[in-house]
Amino acid sequence: MPTLRYFAAAAEAAGTDQELVAASDVAGALAVAVQRHGPRLAHVVQHSSLLLDGRYVTDRGTALADADVVEVLPPFAGG
Repeated sequence: MPTLRYFAAAAEAAGTDQELVAASDVAGALAVAVQRHGPRLAHVVQHSSLLLDGRYVTDRGTALADADVVEVLPPFAGG
């Protein structure tokens, strides 16, 4: 199963820094996470950048394989 990793406000909203999700694409993985953790995470995810296996991804329809890692990076204050 793909892994979601959360940082900063995303980890706080999810109550964890990572979890496994059963999903075939990035959008599906995020939908599972929002269903589990609620509207606070939905808000954070909406404003976050996403990395897929270390590469910036903008197409949330991008397919996921079982070993993939999606990192949810909310906007950070400072430099």
